[in-house]
Amino acid sequence: MCGIAGIFHLETAKPVDPDRLRKMTDSLGHRGPDGSGIWTAPGVGLGHRRLSIIDLDGGAQPMLTPDEAQVLSFNGEIYNFREVRAELERLGHQFETSSDSEVILFAWRQWGVACLKRLNGMFAFAIYDQRSRQLFLARDRLGVKPLFYARVSDGSILFGSELKALLANPLLRREPDITAVDDYLAFGYVPDQTSLLKGVGKLAAGHYLLLEQGKPEPAPVQYWDMDFSQRSKGSARVLEEELVELLKQAVGSRMISDVPLGAFLSGGVDSSAVVALMAENSRQAVKTCSIGFDQKSLDETGYARQIAKRFQTDHRERIVASDDFGLIDTLADHFDEPFADASALPTYRVSELARETVTVALSGDGADEAMAGYRRHVFHHGEERVRGLLPQSFRGPALGWLGSVYPKADWAPRPFRAKSTLLSLARPGPEGYAEAVGVTTPLGRRQIYSDAMRRDLGDYHAEQRMTDLMENAPAQTGLDQAQYADMKMWLPGDILTKVDRTSMAVSLEAREPLLDYRLMEFAAKLPTNLRVRRGQGKYLLKKSMEHYLPNDILYRPKMGFVTPIAQWFRGPLADQAREITSGGALARTGWFDRKSLRKVADDHIAGRSDNSRLLWQLLMLDKSLQRLFGL
Repeated sequence: MCGIAGIFHLETAKPVDPDRLRKMTDSLGHRGPDGSGIWTAPGVGLGHRRLSIIDLDGGAQPMLTPDEAQVLSFNGEIYNFREVRAELERLGHQFETSSDSEVILFAWRQWGVACLKRLNGMFAFAIYDQRSRQLFLARDRLGVKPLFYARVSDGSILFGSELKALLANPLLRREPDITAVDDYLAFGYVPDQTSLLKGVGKLAAGHYLLLEQGKPEPAPVQYWDMDFSQRSKGSARVLEEELVELLKQAVGSRMISDVPLGAFLSGGVDSSAVVALMAENSRQAVKTCSIGFDQKSLDETGYARQIAKRFQTDHRERIVASDDFGLIDTLADHFDEPFADASALPTYRVSELARETVTVALSGDGADEAMAGYRRHVFHHGEERVRGLLPQSFRGPALGWLGSVYPKADWAPRPFRAKSTLLSLARPGPEGYAEAVGVTTPLGRRQIYSDAMRRDLGDYHAEQRMTDLMENAPAQTGLDQAQYADMKMWLPGDILTKVDRTSMAVSLEAREPLLDYRLMEFAAKLPTNLRVRRGQGKYLLKKSMEHYLPNDILYRPKMGFVTPIAQWFRGPLADQAREITSGGALARTGWFDRKSLRKVADDHIAGRSDNSRLLWQLLMLDKSLQRLFGL
């Protein structure tokens, strides 16, 4: 795992300032503490920070081919590099190292952009070809590894693993994009489709960008996509056997490492399944780690211990205090853009714990997206059945009216929030789901915006991004549409961003075997009743793991990392809540109505309502604005 950065002059081959490139590269030191390097040629410069994982002695970057015709800066891992290397050797290529980096270089030389279809891994890389004067930027299929880029005033294109690499270059213009602010408040993260800084792009998952000196900047090209429009024909038993085999392949391939390797273990289905298959594939005890909480209702360490004992892992755990909010500024520094998923705090802590004994950790991320494991998937599936029974001409007026008069009950579990359910059912499926997955509703956002902000936003509607994805998805059902949109927005924007930034903050490589693209393609073809059954998601995954895991692990309610932010804002963070809503960076932007912000804070602190998620959003936005724009 590493950090990459670079400068490419698109119009003419101007010299690249090595000092500027070095500053960009050095800003990513946490991603690669084991080595650094820069390489420049007329019109181009590549930088690299290395966290050594494979071929510790021979994998230094930027890496050149023996004839120096191609040069690579690469972040990630190619899990099938040995198979691809063998194919390339049969075609006459000769290798000087044992690294996966060199395989990428010769794959590009042999197949060009088509090399991406042969690579199974997580990656973001840049290849400069001195013969064609082309810069090839590529990102893995699911977007596990990030890649930011921007055009700046001297005609060059900057790129880097994190936004901070671009920020280290003085030519980057720092102007906020208010539509990204609306996106952030809607979803709790800035989606990959936009950035808080105008002019900054994020290369989308499953896309590449091929730039050539002297030619206009082209649009990114999609080389892979999820397809929910097909269905597998095999029996449930056959599909179960196929799933287990795919899981074994995915986990086994991600256990290749020249440094200590372990796993995150929460005690939930996904991480427990990964650990079970790791134990089956390992001659030594698997190193596992868990984070617990001193608040019993939030603590899952008992389940993690149960799995650790079952598979005789080398298990470590640490209890985090319920008032462990001291990481807020650290997280704001590492995320750059505002990020309001409060589970980032315990994810940082478990990464920190893992890094004490290992350099690589496998996680269980991805199964919920692939197998319809979120409660919202189950709810949406149920709502779609109702929509299928009642025409929109009836649902819109009748259920919309009922929803408008029904009392609001944010405190209740979602199945009992009839108001939200009725309002959702009154809309078409994509509209209902887009708002259901959000944090702050369109009405809630407009209530806290200033008149000027509402005017500048015009008819912009953040939820439209998800609605468009669902309506244009290669899908058969509403559940297919929801999962597709989650994979395009939620997965790269929230889950993978969270894991990448928190693990890289402590120089830990996190690998996600359940995001193996072959496994994802298999899951997308599963019949709906093998994803959701009897009110539970991930049906086939749980069924396939019954041989490995006990029922009280497989079929207990999903919990996840829960952070007690509601209590924090009524206690130790109450003063911060008041400050950000009155005299902080938010107030100075002119985007918000100060009176409305103060009411949000006062109502929460007084216990009149639960505004904790909005306050957390506002707090992280405030800190991001301070860092990005000096407000």
